[in-house]
Amino acid sequence: MTESLSDRVRRLEDLHALQQLRARYCQYLDDGRWDELAGLFTTDGAFVGLGTARGHEELRSFFAGLQNGALTSWWHFSSNETLELDGDLATGQTWLLQPCVVDGQAQLAAGRYTDRMVRGADGCWRFEERRVRFFWWADLDRGWDAGRFTWQPATAAADELYPPR
Repeated sequence: MTESLSDRVRRLEDLHALQQLRARYCQYLDDGRWDELAGLFTTDGAFVGLGTARGHEELRSFFAGLQNGALTSWWHFSSNETLELDGDLATGQTWLLQPCVVDGQAQLAAGRYTDRMVRGADGCWRFEERRVRFFWWADLDRGWDAGRFTWQPATAAADELYPPR
């Protein structure tokens, strides 16, 4: 059975909205817009990676708290997105390249986000869970390689294909 034109348009609109959700996540995180960032998640949504935060209050505190420690600056560049739609549920992955500063040292990290997103009663898509796993996280002056982690907290979010060495 062939999808109707309205079903196909709806699918394209959903895909676009999901891409915008992911882009806003990176922009709000990099700009320190914690309330708006938390609002991209469902009320009980979770971020899992350098720790776990669930719900808007925990998410706000967690993300704001990252910059109160050794990790003082970061910029998120994402690409290679995949999306699977199943009604009001979407899943997929996004690759991540993240230049950052830890303890005054320029570093570079790469990894992937694995997402589960849902359409709310208001029609908006939100993260139910956003999980980050890193392939590596290294000082720029020492170079990078799969499984190389020079910032120890990132090893907790090491990708299973690239375990720390």
